[in-house]
Amino acid sequence: MWLKIKKFILSKIMKKHYYRTGKCKGCGQCCTHIYVKHFKHVLQDEKEFDKLQYLHKFYADLKIIGKDELGLIFECKNLDPETKRCKIHFWRPGICRRYPQEELFAMGGTLSEDCGYKMEPIIPFKDVLKSVEKKQDRKIIRKWF
Repeated sequence: MWLKIKKFILSKIMKKHYYRTGKCKGCGQCCTHIYVKHFKHVLQDEKEFDKLQYLHKFYADLKIIGKDELGLIFECKNLDPETKRCKIHFWRPGICRRYPQEELFAMGGTLSEDCGYKMEPIIPFKDVLKSVEKKQDRKIIRKWF
């Protein structure tokens, strides 16, 4: 019952297509090779990042480790390099608590093979396909009459 309510809220009210299942295995891979999307674009330069650090406390915990064609690449400063565990896990920011989010996939990102989380479609593909087929059948029937 709870899952049906959750799926309804996510799909109809929040307009989401996926929901998160599983749990964190503590591998630390999500804390490295991070892209930061601000409004509708991925951060491209250090000046823009400096402004964000001033405006939002969360960005002060990130350090730039590179840049590619998509934008700046970050790593969290709170990731212990030896244990691969978060040093502030209990006090971690909301963005970390909500990981992974659907927006990750909208940017072309994926979860690592070892990640304990999975993103499940709210409406299974076969149901979406049936819906599309029904709409096409209705269009064909209308053309005949």
